[in-house]
Amino acid sequence: MPELDKPLKADRVLAKAKAQILEIISEVVPVAEIGSHLGDRVEGERLHTHFFACNKPGYVGWHWAVTVARAPRSKTVTVCEIDLLPGKEALLAPAWIPWEERLKPGDVAPDDVLPYRASDERLVFLREAGKAADEAPFSRLRVLSDKGIGQVALRWKRNLRSQARLRKQPSVCSSCGFLVTLEGPLRETFGVCANEWSSEDGKLVPLSFACGAHSETDVAKHGSEWPVTPPRINELDLEMTQLER
Repeated sequence: MPELDKPLKADRVLAKAKAQILEIISEVVPVAEIGSHLGDRVEGERLHTHFFACNKPGYVGWHWAVTVARAPRSKTVTVCEIDLLPGKEALLAPAWIPWEERLKPGDVAPDDVLPYRASDERLVFLREAGKAADEAPFSRLRVLSDKGIGQVALRWKRNLRSQARLRKQPSVCSSCGFLVTLEGPLRETFGVCANEWSSEDGKLVPLSFACGAHSETDVAKHGSEWPVTPPRINELDLEMTQLER
């Protein structure tokens, strides 16, 4: 039963009208779904709300709230409204979250369109980044903010760290001729592989990454384990053979 905001003068007729209220609401609510009387609350002059436990399946912790009133100098009780309200232990649906806030990066398909976010902390307008206009061929209105760059670097490092640990090659990407460098703050940490012989061709790689397709790698020269003996032709001795006609 909800707590009272402030004490009000109770109406004797309405306070003792529990039996009348049960008779009236039983015409709307099945009797089996109405539990014990939990008390009443004074809402105003000749206006009370009575509370009953709810026995409706699936509504544990809920209660019926029946607001009743009466006219001056009348003892007839009138039901104003009947509500089913949750209590402290009621099972409720989680708070609604807007679609754009519920989305995660993996939820967005190629055909989906994201709503515009004017206050995206990952971006700043060019003028705020100290640029009058974007350089051709780009036409961006906003660029990555310092916070956005930090988030990108952390996310890329986390995603690529497991790959780098598996590689034990001595030559890293920072010294590879096939590395396409980036611009801006991320240049010092990441690049793009441009070697078609590498498994990372066309992918973002950390400068500390290493693979066997480095531009300066080589392998030791070894002779064949199965040496080939050249054929020998005897051109000195002649063997005469008679052909049948």
